[in-house]
Amino acid sequence: MRPFDKDGIFHPTDDALALRRRAVRGAGITVFSAGAGLSVQIVATVVLARLLTPNDFGLVTMVTTFSLLLINFGWNGFTEAVIQRETIDRFMVSNLFWINAGAGALLTIGFASAGSLLARFYGDARVAHVSVAISITIFIQTLSVQHLALLKRAMLFSFTSANDIVSRFVSVMVSILLAWAGWGYWALVAGNVAQTLSTCVGAWWLCRWIPSLPRPAAGTAAMVRFAISTYGRFIANYCTWNLDNLLVGWRFGPVSLGFYKKAFDLFALSASQLVAPLTSVAVSALSRLNRTSTEFRRSLLGALEITAFVGMAVGADLTLIGKDVIRVLLGPKWDESGSIFMFFGPGIGVMLLYYTHGWIHLSIGRADRWLRWGLVEFATTATLFLLALHWGPIGIAMAWTASYWILTLPSLWYAGRPINLGIGPVVAIVWRYVVASWLAGGLAEVIIHRLPSSVAAPSVVAAVVRIAAISVMFGVLYVGAAILLHGGFAPLVQLSRLVRELLPHRSSSKSFSAGAVNLSLRSSTPAASSADPL
Repeated sequence: MRPFDKDGIFHPTDDALALRRRAVRGAGITVFSAGAGLSVQIVATVVLARLLTPNDFGLVTMVTTFSLLLINFGWNGFTEAVIQRETIDRFMVSNLFWINAGAGALLTIGFASAGSLLARFYGDARVAHVSVAISITIFIQTLSVQHLALLKRAMLFSFTSANDIVSRFVSVMVSILLAWAGWGYWALVAGNVAQTLSTCVGAWWLCRWIPSLPRPAAGTAAMVRFAISTYGRFIANYCTWNLDNLLVGWRFGPVSLGFYKKAFDLFALSASQLVAPLTSVAVSALSRLNRTSTEFRRSLLGALEITAFVGMAVGADLTLIGKDVIRVLLGPKWDESGSIFMFFGPGIGVMLLYYTHGWIHLSIGRADRWLRWGLVEFATTATLFLLALHWGPIGIAMAWTASYWILTLPSLWYAGRPINLGIGPVVAIVWRYVVASWLAGGLAEVIIHRLPSSVAAPSVVAAVVRIAAISVMFGVLYVGAAILLHGGFAPLVQLSRLVRELLPHRSSSKSFSAGAVNLSLRSSTPAASSADPL
């Protein structure tokens, strides 16, 4: 892709209909990519767990816990700044590139220098050497941010998804080969570096743009302020999502933390595999629409409805089968994690709905309000954690669920204020799916307790049978309740139409029209066709 024309201007994508088609197709590609990436990671975990020791993984985690904050500078902030701005040119993006790269160089040097401090903090001299090696990824990451952001702005999600899958595969292969050769924890370090480097090379190959030297360009300062606010929101969210581990580990020790962490991972998986991958798609699509237009409101409410329909079903179903899922995946010794997860489950659906408020903030260019809400989120969740700590890991799980039920409607109301989107239309869209999940989940629970005792056998095979049977039963009850509450089949019609649009077909494989982004890829490139899922 060559993102700018001869005048240095990035052209918008097609009209509203074509934009919607690209958004829906991009959503399908992105979710598929997330699933493929997850599969690669699962394979890597299974293989590397047999080649390396827990000490190897723990040593690298000690460093990456801190380095991830710095690696995400620019990745969270400058990406959204490029995607959401109404008009950009090559000079503005070039300025962002050099600012990002300069900051990345300073952060790389700073983190490498701080390695000795981390080594003293952990009491392990090896941490200093790992910190120096991992610090390289901070700078390399900054070199690919603008290129990937331009691809996302052009809604070429097949390119970015393919690049992500390839980089994950490269990382896994490097780690496995070096672990097999006896490199120990350095195999994991090398895998981290290889993934970042592969992502960078792929980004430059797919987006054929070379930044010019820095020069004054109107709008650069505003984009930097937007990026800093977005990154500040990331920091607040990062602190929120790590405070629970700190409290559980400090108060109840490593064993309780281990059980809690596995339950939390299943809880967070739904957000990482659904909402997070769709954020770039949603922001790219909504940012191209007039924020005061009927089309913007219709598109946003439609996305909220689909999220509520799917999210409430996933959350209620996982509440019913979560204990069996953990038994199948991790084995009987992790049953305590299953008990904890039962208190996470009721928060999954509303969590997926909650995180859509970020789509509004970013698409209308109000990262400052998103940052302020992040501070409210942290204060509320931290308070609930402290109140629930007395009840152990189960109490913390209940606090997570309560926080999302408390914050969701206020967050959507606050995000919608600048565009006069009241909370009434949101409630009118989602309430039926909330009630349907409660009705179907409650009835399913009653039926489960009336099943013969033989069905409750603790074996893995019995757990798989229960997962399938309960999921089918709940699905029928949930769809029936949704149809009853809607007084018709509208939800199913809408979902089936969306699924058809997600599937590849030739009619959507047209190239950009005149005035759109200029593509100059060889026809033999598989990703050149939007009909290709990757």
